[in-house]
Amino acid sequence: MRALTWQGPRDVRVETVPDPTIEEPTDAIIRITSSGLCGSDLHLYEVMAPFMREGDILGHEPMGVVEAVGDAVTTLRPGDRVVVPFNIACGHCFMCVQGLQAQCETTQVRETGMGGRLFGYSSLYGSVPGAQAEYLRVPHADYGPIKVPKGPPDDRFVYLSDVLATAWQAVRYAAVPPGGSLAVLGLGPIGDMCCRVAQHLGAGQVFGVDVVPERLSRAARRGVTTFHFDEDTVDAIRDLTDGRGPDAIIDAVGMEAHGSPITRTAQRLTALLPSKAGAALITTAGVDRLTALHTAITLVRRGGTISLSGVYGGIADPLPMLTLFDKQVQIRMGQANVRRWVDEILPLLTDDDPLGVDSFATHRLPLAEAPYAYAAFQHKDNGMVKTLFHP
Repeated sequence: MRALTWQGPRDVRVETVPDPTIEEPTDAIIRITSSGLCGSDLHLYEVMAPFMREGDILGHEPMGVVEAVGDAVTTLRPGDRVVVPFNIACGHCFMCVQGLQAQCETTQVRETGMGGRLFGYSSLYGSVPGAQAEYLRVPHADYGPIKVPKGPPDDRFVYLSDVLATAWQAVRYAAVPPGGSLAVLGLGPIGDMCCRVAQHLGAGQVFGVDVVPERLSRAARRGVTTFHFDEDTVDAIRDLTDGRGPDAIIDAVGMEAHGSPITRTAQRLTALLPSKAGAALITTAGVDRLTALHTAITLVRRGGTISLSGVYGGIADPLPMLTLFDKQVQIRMGQANVRRWVDEILPLLTDDDPLGVDSFATHRLPLAEAPYAYAAFQHKDNGMVKTLFHP
């Protein structure tokens, strides 16, 4: 089959690789019809290079058609149309029963000290082959894949693999009071969808902050009050919230925020180090650009909540603990527990499209153009916000 493979920092290629096969009785093989390009894929493209190996297959936002199932899979059959959550979970361990499928005890990557395995996301999360490919082996297919109706285009359902669940969890974790205020830092795919979800769930004021004009315009068209990030942004938003700041902030940016050129240089140098040295530096030193996180801490009102959906890498990143303590700020974060939120989200995808998923993608490209898409998405060129690949 053809698949997008990682070959080095900023070097991805579509190559011919072996077809996946059934390896366990609970496996399924999915023929991919659509697969998304995620902002977190860009972390692998460069910053997380020490955890990558040449030939790793990328991608974790798939949907498609079941081609084959293992003997123990009773919930699916060939021909079913499914969306596959990006986290791999068993459905019956302690963590899954708690609704924490991202922490699945059956698939936890204990050798790296991480949570449940993810598709296409480095040795940190199990080096599981990803979904930017023609076919995908799905472990624990008796629980993970979500059956969806045949007929509507893929755009209606594909975002349930990651974007919708990640945004939904981020907003739920933000705990915006009814009619309250929320600021979303970063208007890429997740931040954009966070704004839509917050509006749908009853937030009274939704502010969106970014530096890319196309992204700001896109959010503004849906009624978001937008700000181009600069030194006056915090004061401008406070002025609209009685001087207090928003009730909640979602940091949808993560480790690759704009600003801090010194840290940017450190990230690039880390990616070029030998794998063991680079991995050790990423996991023991702060190599994240913390502009968005520090802005969130400054901007949120006292007693408010910060919800982190952006991915951070270093475990020694310095934080203003006195400020967090003094302001009584609550922080929630983590990989989205996709299966936890499906029952809340799925009815919105079979109704009148209140979240605008039908037109959410800005680009639809053949898989062969994936290397171009990665480069364009990283540089925020050509109005690219959300890209779907079609093998």
